[in-house]
Amino acid sequence: MSKVILVTGSNAGIGLELVRLLAEKPEQHTVYLSARKEAAGRDAVAKLHDQGLKNVKFVKLDVTDLATAQAAKETIEKAEGRLDALLNNAGISKFGSNQDATNVDMAAAREAMEINFFGMVQTTLVFLPLLRQNPNNTTKSILNVSTDMASNAYQARPDSKLHAVAYNSSKAAANSYTIALAHELKDENIKVNAATPGFTSTKLNFHEEGGKTAKEGAESLLPFALLSEDGPTGKFFDWNGDEFPW
Repeated sequence: MSKVILVTGSNAGIGLELVRLLAEKPEQHTVYLSARKEAAGRDAVAKLHDQGLKNVKFVKLDVTDLATAQAAKETIEKAEGRLDALLNNAGISKFGSNQDATNVDMAAAREAMEINFFGMVQTTLVFLPLLRQNPNNTTKSILNVSTDMASNAYQARPDSKLHAVAYNSSKAAANSYTIALAHELKDENIKVNAATPGFTSTKLNFHEEGGKTAKEGAESLLPFALLSEDGPTGKFFDWNGDEFPW
């Protein structure tokens, strides 16, 4: 069955590849690519259309700007009447700023929290009523793109590295929200999970060498983007599809 899907922050990187993979599915899903900057978003959609993926649509969305989120919701509601999957992919790392626990750049920490946590929560709340509109009684899903560095259990290991306070803390907060949201929606046929693609070379980490490609990262998230009635909820998954510690 064809579904209506929104991927936030998806004009480049893993988000763009998620849009592409979903649009290529034989079910001919309607996939909304969103971006803060309209020109960049429309350019990305145009390139996908040139590749034959006419089922991709653009919607402007800045997760920190409530007005754009509400306008995006109204656009999708008017055109489709529902939303089947929300993929909260938009995020920043602030890796260029000092993130040592003893000397963290507070401006960077606040910006990371504003986008990775508050923006994600705000976007989810705006689109939740549209997810709840379920004329076909299909299973809906919310996927929050996370990181292994958001796992407190993983980071508490004696040999752990990359304690990037701004990024890790904001994503850990998003993980906590994922758990709470999954509990509240478990009786509404809406699956809520978090997943990490692992080390992936994208703009987020200045295209650091040695990681997965953006497509490979997106492929690891794809199984949790669209879930069936018997699919998991309230879980955190790694790049191999295995459950990961919160």
